[in-house]
Amino acid sequence: MVAPQEFIQFVDDNTDNFINRLAEAVAIPSISGDATRRPDVVKMANWLNNQLQRYGAKTELVPLGTQVLDGKTIDLPPAILGRIGDDPKKKTILIYGHFDVQPAEKGDGWNTEPFKLHVDKQSGKMFGRGSTDDKGPIMGWINVLEAHQKLGIALPVNMLFCFEGMEESGSEGLDDLIASEAKKGDKGWFRGVDAVCISDNYWLNTRTPCLTYGLRGIAYYQITVSGPGADLHSGIYGGAVYEPMTALIALMSKLVTQDGHILIPGVYDGVAAADADELQVLFHIIHHRYYAQLDPLNHSKKYEDLDYSVADLESAAGGKIANSTEKTTVLMAKMRNPSLSLHGIEGAFSGAGAKTVIPATVHGKFSLRLVPPQTPEDITKKVISYVESEFGKLNSRLTMKIEYLHGGKPWVADYNHWSFEAAKRATEAVYLQTPNYTREGGSIPVTLTFADNLGVNVMLLPMGRADDGAHSTNEKIDISNYIKGTKLLGSYLYEVAEITQTKA
Repeated sequence: MVAPQEFIQFVDDNTDNFINRLAEAVAIPSISGDATRRPDVVKMANWLNNQLQRYGAKTELVPLGTQVLDGKTIDLPPAILGRIGDDPKKKTILIYGHFDVQPAEKGDGWNTEPFKLHVDKQSGKMFGRGSTDDKGPIMGWINVLEAHQKLGIALPVNMLFCFEGMEESGSEGLDDLIASEAKKGDKGWFRGVDAVCISDNYWLNTRTPCLTYGLRGIAYYQITVSGPGADLHSGIYGGAVYEPMTALIALMSKLVTQDGHILIPGVYDGVAAADADELQVLFHIIHHRYYAQLDPLNHSKKYEDLDYSVADLESAAGGKIANSTEKTTVLMAKMRNPSLSLHGIEGAFSGAGAKTVIPATVHGKFSLRLVPPQTPEDITKKVISYVESEFGKLNSRLTMKIEYLHGGKPWVADYNHWSFEAAKRATEAVYLQTPNYTREGGSIPVTLTFADNLGVNVMLLPMGRADDGAHSTNEKIDISNYIKGTKLLGSYLYEVAEITQTKA
């Protein structure tokens, strides 16, 4: 079922209005990881809730409890649950998105103010924190609702919404909410869900749309090394005391090699090596109740057939820094192999000048991206054991603590499902291209939470491109992706209705 032409025309005619809506959303600095910005996250929740209600959704702002952040106990931002339609003859699609963002300041290297959408019509790009991750895609869904309301066209499916304000900080409280609502059955918000659609990821390149059926998990850690009771003068104490910074750097250097090999013993256990057929089990759902089954995609040519190159990677990264010249090696490193990255050191001198302090306490942060069958619980045992063992080898008189901060399991879905077929047809209708089918290196733990608790197919249908720079300075979304992405989301709903009616 092709989306009505009047819907497509409405999107084109309202491009400026839709951009203004995104600008309003970007202007709210909803940074979930900053306690001082918590009121802004709540403000964003209320703003988005009003948008949903304005265009026909029945909604509820659901409290999620409290958390300790920056030494203070504060309320978690509410989640938004909403619904439009309850027709038993229609499929019910649950939409997930998040309205919180990563921190951003002009001084970080932004060319424009991060919380003021900068529309560069010459380049066709819109810059602003959250423009692609994930406010742009959420606004796309709101645009779809507005179009149908103002055109007087009934939506082809029932729609549910689950929007949260803590995704960038571990989605605290959301898993419990989803589990609780799922247990309510027909009395809960998630009654009748047939499939879940998430638009919180990106194309593999800048040319070809994609559908994503797998994500790596994550396990995030902090190493704290302490010694003196206060910062010390290096001219007075240097050489006479054990220094926390020296120990921390020694420990972090033992985690991963320059070319990305993880040094923690046992971390690769169970992760099958690729062979000519790409060891089919890696492309099947390997979690709890799921079992390997024949995968009709030709995985012996899995990576060779994807529209991607090492040049694409380096272009998106902004430098010639790929650790391999082989396309397949690079793609597997991005999609199906675990990785470990060092993120930063806190407590160390980082300002201008030449301060000669010996820090009393320093914190090193790192994370692993996980693939089936790895889990945060199993990996954490290995990480803690290894770091404690390596610290013991330093024979210092310092103290060390290794902490697991947050994580999520990897996820793989069945892309032979009607939801994926609907998204494929919608992509071909809007972009005149057949999408890539990809796994992705990022982590969205809620995907597996939905799959486990609701027992339905979950699909990632991206709006943005590989060079959008989510989490980075100068985050952007292209105007064409935002507007065509709105058409894609709406078209997907019509294709769902067409396919499921045909199969019924």
